[in-house]
Amino acid sequence: MNDPVTPALELRAITRHYRQGETELEIFRSLDLTVYPGEMTALVGQSGAGKSSLLHIAGLLERPTAGEVFVAGQNCTALDDAGRTEVRRIAIGFVYQFHHLLPEFSAEENVMMPQLIAGVSRAAARERANTLLDKLGLAPRASHRPAELSGGEQQRVAIARALANRPLLLLADEPTGNLDPETSAHVHQQFLQLIADEGLAALMATHNLQLARQMHRLVRLEQGRLVEGER
Repeated sequence: MNDPVTPALELRAITRHYRQGETELEIFRSLDLTVYPGEMTALVGQSGAGKSSLLHIAGLLERPTAGEVFVAGQNCTALDDAGRTEVRRIAIGFVYQFHHLLPEFSAEENVMMPQLIAGVSRAAARERANTLLDKLGLAPRASHRPAELSGGEQQRVAIARALANRPLLLLADEPTGNLDPETSAHVHQQFLQLIADEGLAALMATHNLQLARQMHRLVRLEQGRLVEGER
């Protein structure tokens, strides 16, 4: 069971600059954010505010210009690429706006794949995959390939895949942003329920304030700063 005291994610004084020709662009400056196990946090802000960059830093896909990133209490700031990859593999799940499923494999096989890479037996990986797909209402579609699934079904498979290795932290970047409003609301509800069932910490970037307000907490990225919103 996750330690409720140790944050799943802690960002300390995160600063990110980009150089564009002779100009240095500041994306954000000295940001602090803590997300605990079982806490679902919505990250909102205008397009171009830096939400995706902040998620990439939190997920150890991108290094900040300054500041520290802790995952499950471990300072990951100075880890080399292999160390960062290992933390991502065992502790972090990602869901993107586009599902990025492997087209030649079934839904079940797509959810099994990260587990097999992590060394889980085929039987155990299949059992976990089918448990997750069933919770997302996809048991009858487990043998279908992505091209045979609707957009909402594809995204639910991507959610199941992100949770396959039982991460401590789930990062989601507009996970329902590519779906129509009705499908988006349906997938979002299943998404939140599954996160709650798994006891994860979740940080989700979204433009949809209606969906964001269904989460435990809302933070807004404005002019390079994080502003605490609703709880």
